[in-house]
Amino acid sequence: MTDTPRPTRSAMLWLPLAVVAALGVLLAAGIWLSSQPNREALPSPLIGKPAPRFELPVLHEAGRLMSSEALKGAPYLLNVWGSWCPECRVEHPVLTRFAETKRVRVIGYNWKDEHADAMRWLEQYGNPYWVVLVDYDSTAALDWGIYGAPETFLVDAKGIVRWKHVGAVTQAVIDDELTPLLDRIEAEGDAR
Repeated sequence: MTDTPRPTRSAMLWLPLAVVAALGVLLAAGIWLSSQPNREALPSPLIGKPAPRFELPVLHEAGRLMSSEALKGAPYLLNVWGSWCPECRVEHPVLTRFAETKRVRVIGYNWKDEHADAMRWLEQYGNPYWVVLVDYDSTAALDWGIYGAPETFLVDAKGIVRWKHVGAVTQAVIDDELTPLLDRIEAEGDAR
């Protein structure tokens, strides 16, 4: 009978730790990959349908409410953001430049934020929004299918959701997706 070498005590202690570490790395990679926005993986059932009705407070005017009905008549871009959202800082300069073109009204949708934090964030980074609506407790977010920030919707003059983007809006997104869609919407309006 031959003796097979037995693992040393220190090897027996390191093996479970190595297995746990490898599982931890795999779990972290899976969580990171699942948190990355993928517009194609999250199609909105609202595209082509009326925007959800809402009546939300206006951030800068205590006691004032704005409804979805009040926004009809001209297209608008509804941008979901929060002071707690790192990607919102990334897209903010891009949205600011786009808002300055006055192509469409850019509506801020401040989500799950404290009033003072939202005000401080806008003071620090600038306010590109035509108006900022507030949804402190996610009452309207469920109807819109909002699961995170940033998310951006384009609603046409009739109140129909025409586009949704999950994640930071970049200049490429504006050039390749949003501007051509706005051109089509404007052409459709002229043809009628």
